[in-house]
Amino acid sequence: MSIPSISSIVGATATPSVASVASTNPTASVDGGSSFGSAMINALNSVQSTQATADQLNIAAVTGTSTDIASATIASTRAQVEVQLVSAVRNQSVDAFNSIMNMSA
Repeated sequence: MSIPSISSIVGATATPSVASVASTNPTASVDGGSSFGSAMINALNSVQSTQATADQLNIAAVTGTSTDIASATIASTRAQVEVQLVSAVRNQSVDAFNSIMNMSA
């Protein structure tokens, strides 16, 4: 049984990286150092690449081209943990922003 690749589906395109989607540079800091925005973009790009790796390993495991199920499972778990971490940081950032906005009101 042959399974066609995702890229063969009409209209399917790769997800662009977070940095390529940004049209302006909201991450520039005043002192020229790293900012929170650039750290978040780097984290999101890392999550995206980890998920892509996990997807490739899972597809290889399902199609039978790889017999290393353990690496596919570990990659999937790593991607899941990274998503949870980025979500937690995002939630804390939104809560902090809302607290600051409530102080000025």
